[in-house]
Amino acid sequence: MGYLMARNLAKARAGHLAGSPPLLVYNRTVAKSEKLAKELGGESKVRVAQSVADLVNECDIVITNLANDAAVKSVYEEFSKALSAAPPTKNKIFVETSTIYPTLAGELDQAISTHPHSHFITSPVFGAPPAADKAELIIIMSGDYRSKKELAYIFIPAIGKKVVDLGGNVEKAPTFKLIGNSMILGCMEVVAEGQTLSEKAGIGADEVQRLVQDLLPAPPMVNYGAKMIADSFDGSKGFAIDGGIKDATHIRRLTVEHNSPMPVIDAALSHLLTARAMHVSQVDQGTSRFETLDWSALVAGTRVAAGLNGFDSDTHSRVVKDD
Repeated sequence: MGYLMARNLAKARAGHLAGSPPLLVYNRTVAKSEKLAKELGGESKVRVAQSVADLVNECDIVITNLANDAAVKSVYEEFSKALSAAPPTKNKIFVETSTIYPTLAGELDQAISTHPHSHFITSPVFGAPPAADKAELIIIMSGDYRSKKELAYIFIPAIGKKVVDLGGNVEKAPTFKLIGNSMILGCMEVVAEGQTLSEKAGIGADEVQRLVQDLLPAPPMVNYGAKMIADSFDGSKGFAIDGGIKDATHIRRLTVEHNSPMPVIDAALSHLLTARAMHVSQVDQGTSRFETLDWSALVAGTRVAAGLNGFDSDTHSRVVKDD
């Protein structure tokens, strides 16, 4: 996701701001940054930073997109050290686009805002990689108003199609992101259960997919349902199951904090964990088809619970239609 967002930002800058400096990018795996620079034709559009401190020292706006809370916290600790070593003399905006637990956002805001001229904005996004590729993300923002206004002009239409402003409390955007993800994950769980029951009832999962397309054609239901039908569980081409488990765990924590039960997430997390455990076992045995598992593989959990093969639907009984 971060790769696609960075690519679109770099292309937008080069196309609309003549003479603007290239986008400065950093990844702990340098090859990923170099791949982006190569894709866009070299340093005229993208320049590879050598360290996190380079981002802080050279950029007025620093955007982060990371895998989990621990990685986010680690990177922002480095940001804080760089700001202490070279206090800024003009405004800097730090934009966190990852899916994190809301209280971490408050901690990051406190850490960044103690430095002069430094502002922190939470800005998670909704949309799968194909939406990111087409710059059709929905962007959620909370934090300093002036900073959000500046970012909105940069992000739309470069990486997204809409900004939702949730006010000045930086914990609101990550909270809303988790709520949105709970709806997506809940839809996936319902589709997985429906497909599995339809298989067991002798109707077939394909009929459920067609019903979803006709009756409930929301992109998450259609797209993830199609992955389940095809056993297309390659996490390198979608959203890795570890990220799904992290999100589900955050959502459950949020429901406890607000005394607002969400049983569908309890079921989804159980099936995600089952799928991951099965995948780990296959990796250990050298029989796995995928290095990383996509979170749509939660259907493996519903299948196994119903006595079906988790990852290979071709082994399920074939549907025979009565005349």
